[in-house]
Amino acid sequence: MFTGIITDVGEVIAVTPRETGIRLRVATRYDVAGIDMGASVAHSGICLTVVEKGHGTPDQTAGHDWYDVEISPETLRVTNAGSWRTGTRLNLERSLTLGAEMGGHLVTGHVDGVAELIERTNDGDMAVLTFRVPQSYARFIAAKGSICLDGTSLTVNSVGPDTLSVMLIPHTLEVTTWGEAKVGDHMNFEVDLMARYAARLMER
Repeated sequence: MFTGIITDVGEVIAVTPRETGIRLRVATRYDVAGIDMGASVAHSGICLTVVEKGHGTPDQTAGHDWYDVEISPETLRVTNAGSWRTGTRLNLERSLTLGAEMGGHLVTGHVDGVAELIERTNDGDMAVLTFRVPQSYARFIAAKGSICLDGTSLTVNSVGPDTLSVMLIPHTLEVTTWGEAKVGDHMNFEVDLMARYAARLMER
């Protein structure tokens, strides 16, 4: 589980095709000595498993740690991970520990789909972003509710039949990849876990 509070921005430094899926090497400011093999890390909202790790290799900026993750064909199908290349920057979050501060909302790292950024309006040092999402997920999204976009826990400002908007504060723009976001980008989204279960209970 995660909270949608980004704690590092990693960079893809290698992409290796596999017989099925791909393997990524990600440079990070995390101390990988404290990351167990098999640990879960959210990458722009996608929960991926650490399968190898190291420090300061020739293909890597000296002084930065790195780790490898593997991505399955199903994950490539439903997320934006298939577009990641060497140099792609990723919002990172390590998994939630019991007793940790819950700064965002409960996030599983199981991405529902991809939202398209269709409008960005800069409002002073803030930004209002509008996304188009698959209409089948609209029932899970409510104004003032939570949504996870590219791994970031955000509050929904407004909703339409197949759109939603959020406002990003300067801090979020500075410490995540959101400062680079532009119209036409596709972002991983995960609807609020509570909304999903509430909708299911209503169906029953």
